Order: sequence, then structure tokens, then C-alpha cells
Amino acid sequence: MAQIKKYTKKDGSKAYMFNLYLGTDPVTGKQRRTTRRGFRTMAEAKTALSRLELEVMENGLPTSKRKIMTFEEVYKLWFEQHKATVKESSAYIHNTIIKVQVLPYFGTLRVDKIDTVYCQKQVNRIFKTLKNYNSAINLIRRIFDYAKVMKQIKTNPMNDVIIPKKRKTLDDTDKPVNFYTKEQLRTFLETLKEHAPYQMYVAFRVMAFTGMRKGELAALKWSDVDFENGTISINKTVAFNNAGKFHIQTPKTRKSIRTISIDDTTLNALKTWKNELRKELFKQGQNIDKGDGFIFHTQKGNFIIKYIDKFLPSFLKKYNLPPIKPHGFRHTHASLLFESGASIKEVQDRLGHENIKTTMDIYTHVTKSAREKTAEKFAKYIDF
Repeated sequence: MAQIKKYTKKDGSKAYMFNLYLGTDPVTGKQRRTTRRGFRTMAEAKTALSRLELEVMENGLPTSKRKIMTFEEVYKLWFEQHKATVKESSAYIHNTIIKVQVLPYFGTLRVDKIDTVYCQKQVNRIFKTLKNYNSAINLIRRIFDYAKVMKQIKTNPMNDVIIPKKRKTLDDTDKPVNFYTKEQLRTFLETLKEHAPYQMYVAFRVMAFTGMRKGELAALKWSDVDFENGTISINKTVAFNNAGKFHIQTPKTRKSIRTISIDDTTLNALKTWKNELRKELFKQGQNIDKGDGFIFHTQKGNFIIKYIDKFLPSFLKKYNLPPIKPHGFRHTHASLLFESGASIKEVQDRLGHENIKTTMDIYTHVTKSAREKTAEKFAKYIDF
């Protein structure tokens, strides 16, 4: 406990002083003390001592000797903790967002000098330039929260930021829909079977008739297919790791781990592809029947995920087929399931949606298309 002492100054006058123990500095690990002197009266010394004790109690050690970090320095410390709590693919995405969208604007600034006005300016920029703007904004907020925990700042400057919202425009309804109708899918698969490598026909058939994600497709092994019972087990996916390279990890969500039934035509296509592959691997001295090989892969044995992204747009353009992205076959499967009479719960389980809202969004779209035909159906039925 600090004691106030009376002492004699060089000029012979009397004054008061105190020496206060502040605690252990978490940055240096050393004990910190401070001495204040030159108070004319005991009352002045007591007031100064009380104020200093209250400040240390509320805010921690005075920051005069503490190194205040830049945003990038705080980010690096935060990311070391963060990457241990999320999947490698998520850590890779978050790291990329921060490096591209945040560090060029925040990185060199001291965290205690960044205010809400500056943060609002950057939030507005991110909103205009990034489709998934909420993700970037939330990451910035979490990094400042970490800076606060480390006693680098007293308040998070992101707390009072206003996040803009996208406004729907009349053009939103005219945006191209990323799915095929039943007839469009039939034409696509027939064209694919006739003009593309057989592996590509099987791969897109599996995606369109199971609704699995392309990462899940790329991770499939022969042991995941039960030819006897006509099912496929989806229990892994291909995704980026922290080094920006593809690797195998658990699926997107808990619900994504699932076993689904497949139709006979798709099953037979897989059998045919397996027999073709067996012949090729036999020449190389490999045995496909062990079941540990990937069903789909490039000629060099790499994951097929990038090849699919490259193959699809060029094939569609060459044969003048409607535009669609690989993920659109998942949407296509869901849409056709609803049209065939499947329930919302059945579609959610088959596609592995964690949140039923995702399933409902597709259902709303499908029923909207059906509603547009209602008047036409009614007029044809009445016929007068």
C-alpha cells in the first residue's frame, strides 16, 4: 500500500510524495512502480494517489511504457488463436479477406489511433466493393475486440459503425437463375454424354441427381458407394487449407454428413466408369477394388474440383447451352425434387442443409415459378 511522505526540496521548502506499486506488466513481465512528488499539501498528494489507484483499477497499467501495436500486429496475434477454432478452409478464406480488403487500409495504423469515423469510411468502401461484405466487417470487429482484450484500446471503434444494407432493385428479378429445368438438364446430359469424356458425364450426372457440392464430389472414394443398396455416403469434402492448397476435410456442416439413395441410371453410370477406370489402373499396376481411390480425378491424379470449373463454361459455350455454374446443379436437384413432390424436410436432409431457411429459399423460388403458370392453367381448364 502506498504511503505519502513529507520531504525537503533542494530550495529548503517542504513537499509531499508517494511511491505506488502498479502490478506486473503483461507485456514485459516486470513489476511496475511509479513515484509522484512535488505536492504542496498532504491533501493534494492524497487526491493524486486516489485518482491514480482508480485509473489503474479501471484501465490497467498506464500505457506510457506499453508498446501500442499496429492493426496488422494485433491481427497476426488474433489469427493464431482464430485458426485453431475453425476449419482450415475457413481460416484460408478469412486470411485472404483480411489481406486483400483490410490490411492495405488498416495494417500500418496504430489501433489506438483508429476511430469510428475512419472505420465507417472503410465499411462503406467494403460494402460497395465486396459481395460478402458482412464477413469482412465482422472480421474487423473481432480483431478490434481482441485488441481491447489485450488492453491496446479502451473501446471498439466498430461498435458504433452503421452497416449499409443492400436495396432490392427492379433488376433483381431479371438476374439469371443458376439452375436448369428438367428439359434443360436432359439436353445438357445428353450433349455431355455424346461429346465429353465419360468421366465428365458421370460427374455432372452425380451432382445433378444427388445435389452434392462439387467439393463433396471431388472427395468421393469408391468405398463411399454402396452398389448393392444403391446409396452414396457423403462424409468429407475437398477445400483449401491454410497454405492455399486443396486437402480433404470434414464437410461444411454437421448436417452435411449424410447417406443418400441414388437412382439406377446414375448407379449404372458409376459402374461403367469404374470398369473403364479399372482397365486403366490395371495397366499401371494399381487395384481399384481396394476402394481407397478417388472416383473422379484429373489425368495427373489431382482433385477434379478446378478442372470442373474450367471445363463447364467452355463446354456450355461450345455447344450453345444455357449458362449454369457447378453449384447450379445442386440448386437444380433441389428444384426438381420439389417439383416431383418431395417435402421441405426431405430436401433439407438430402442436400445436407444445416439451416432450413436455405431449403425454404429454394422452395420459394420454385413455387414462384409455379405461381406464374397458375393463370395459364386456369384458363386452359375453363376454356371459354
